[in-house]
Amino acid sequence: MRWLTDIVAEGRSTGTLWLLALVVLNALLARPKQVDRRRIVAAPVVLFGLHLLLLPIAGYFRQRGAGAPGYVESRLPLLIFAALTAVTSAGAIAFTVILPRLRLAVPRILQDIVIGAAAVVAVLSVASRAGINLSGLIATSAVLTAVIGLSLQDTLGNVLSGLALQTDDSVRVGDWIKMGDVSGRIVEIRWRYTAVETRNWETVIFPNSQLVKGQVTVLGRRQGQPVKWRRWVWFNVDYRYPPSDVIGSVTDALRSAPIDNVAADPPPNCILMDFHESYGRYAVRYWLTDLAADDPTDSAVRTRVYFALKRSDLPLSIPAHAIFVTEQTAELKQQKTTAEQDRRLQMLSGISMFAKLSDDERDALAGALRYAPFAAGETMTKQGAKAHWLYIIATGGASVRVAIDGEGQQEVARLKAGDFFGERSLLTGDPRSATVVAMTRVECWRLDRAAFQELLTRRPEIADEVAEVLAARATDLERARENLGAEAAMRRAAETKTDLVDKIRRFFRVDAESEPPPPSKGA
Repeated sequence: MRWLTDIVAEGRSTGTLWLLALVVLNALLARPKQVDRRRIVAAPVVLFGLHLLLLPIAGYFRQRGAGAPGYVESRLPLLIFAALTAVTSAGAIAFTVILPRLRLAVPRILQDIVIGAAAVVAVLSVASRAGINLSGLIATSAVLTAVIGLSLQDTLGNVLSGLALQTDDSVRVGDWIKMGDVSGRIVEIRWRYTAVETRNWETVIFPNSQLVKGQVTVLGRRQGQPVKWRRWVWFNVDYRYPPSDVIGSVTDALRSAPIDNVAADPPPNCILMDFHESYGRYAVRYWLTDLAADDPTDSAVRTRVYFALKRSDLPLSIPAHAIFVTEQTAELKQQKTTAEQDRRLQMLSGISMFAKLSDDERDALAGALRYAPFAAGETMTKQGAKAHWLYIIATGGASVRVAIDGEGQQEVARLKAGDFFGERSLLTGDPRSATVVAMTRVECWRLDRAAFQELLTRRPEIADEVAEVLAARATDLERARENLGAEAAMRRAAETKTDLVDKIRRFFRVDAESEPPPPSKGA
């Protein structure tokens, strides 16, 4: 029993309970996802465990008497481990809990230096109090330090370089850097090396001295600015097409709808970079916000460029020496033309407002249709925009969205193959009433104002025929929404038709009085 009493007495004299409280507090305050949690928690626990293991030994010598041989020597390691436990626990709490809450970031290496220095001071203090002469130890340490310094010059150079990297903040954990042929994200700066993870799922270890002595490019970092990295996407277009058309089409497509990881400010732009033998060399410049997604974002931008050029009938150029010409017979050409025209007529047949047109008039409209594909996520038309054309969806699906004050956009309908939209803007010039966004890849046919203008010029009464169909559609919706009676619905349809005819004639500058007279019997 006396032995246990002496053990407890030794524990009290060395502050064992206080050390236990400090170790537990450190373990509780350490964040679960902290990278160096093992170092923060494990070191104090191990040191405290060694302290506890030495307590019975110190208690045994205490039982024999304070002046007994070996008593002082048994207490020295006990006190040393107690001091180391206190220093590591207190240092971990200070650097990982208190200082971060005060928004003071201290480099890892500097933390280790401070805690290491404090540990050395604590051990020397304990040894001095135990009556150990430190002069000889210090002299021996100086000699050993000189020998070690000469033999480990490179290692010490890396250690000092690591300290410099963290204290001058030239590179930081999380930075994307490029050094030589290697580019990647810094994940760790240690005493001897810096670890960089590449996009190829590799970890490259750089000695710290290389980073200090060599040229390092930090990607996406600018003082006082968010992380952005300018990227370039190149393409070629034939000289037959004006640069203003190419630049305008591509720029509008890039800015019409957001692209993941592409900054809105500064906005992406398209420029003519150079002249080659048979084509102009163009580039899209944009700012990447997630440096890990460079290739996928480049691909998304190229896709947007491709569809923009397709809609504007601006083909990508092929170098002249790589062009292969295949001669087609007149018969084959005619077959392709006929098949294409039949396809377009089939698309028009599903639009009720063109039902009263003659076969020749539908043929004319079919010949005027333009192919207009969209990539998934592209804005096909924007609410409030003035775009005087109609879209017919051949394949794919789209979402119709209406802006609500203070609540963003709300989806009100879905469009599928065979549906059309934009008829009011085509016929009356009214702004778009909704935003339409491609949900998948969408192939459309586009009917422009000029084609319809030609029909109205030849036969102005088409305005009445088209207005009648549109008025009936609008009235059916209002009848269902407002529960209108049959007579009220007829009046509403007549009023809507009159209003539409008026708008169509004004928009296309068609005067009812200018209609050509019926042909004479002899004609």
